[in-house]
Amino acid sequence: MSKLFPKSANKLPLQIIVYLVVLAGVVTAGATYYMTPKYTRVGYAPVQPVPYSHALHAGQLGIDCRYCHSNVEKSGVANLPTSQTCMNCHNQVKKDSPLLAVVRHSYETGEAVPWVKVHQTPDYVYFNHAIHVNRGVSCVECHGKINEMEVVTHAQPLSMGFCLDCHRNPAPRVREPGDVFNLDSATIAQKSGLEAAHKFLKDRNIKPPQSCSGCHR
Repeated sequence: MSKLFPKSANKLPLQIIVYLVVLAGVVTAGATYYMTPKYTRVGYAPVQPVPYSHALHAGQLGIDCRYCHSNVEKSGVANLPTSQTCMNCHNQVKKDSPLLAVVRHSYETGEAVPWVKVHQTPDYVYFNHAIHVNRGVSCVECHGKINEMEVVTHAQPLSMGFCLDCHRNPAPRVREPGDVFNLDSATIAQKSGLEAAHKFLKDRNIKPPQSCSGCHR
């Protein structure tokens, strides 16, 4: 038998075991990173360093989404507010509240508030906020009724299927530009019917991509 197999063949079983262990590790790491609640689970609602209530600020007080997420119409990323934005009000309102200690520390030191991201697309997905909101897609379509949430919760799966359902049939979901940031507003189809929604899409040449390259670049 020694003439049939070289001595190096003795190492083959060990090499196979090592390769399988490495492969299992890579698969586990990938699943852990990309299949965590941060990406997939509806209902994910992490504890934040500051107990910020959107129901109060966006709902009861009626603060526009763009006051805090100021680049959402211009950038691919919906930026988080700086502590300066918070302190514009809280240098007068509840300025000594212990709940705002993290914000005050950030304002005084320049260190960012360590917000925990709730909605996060995987690295292999291209998503541009500005394109969507400027074409009539309201925040509520992907994020749910944020203006009613005490704690921001992952409301939609944001899966490929979820995105494609909208790209294939956007008419029932689009709003007039003036209604995009009104999370209680009705869609064009709800207000004026599907025919009006289709006209809106045609007039603005809105044709969401359905090919792989539309979202994977």
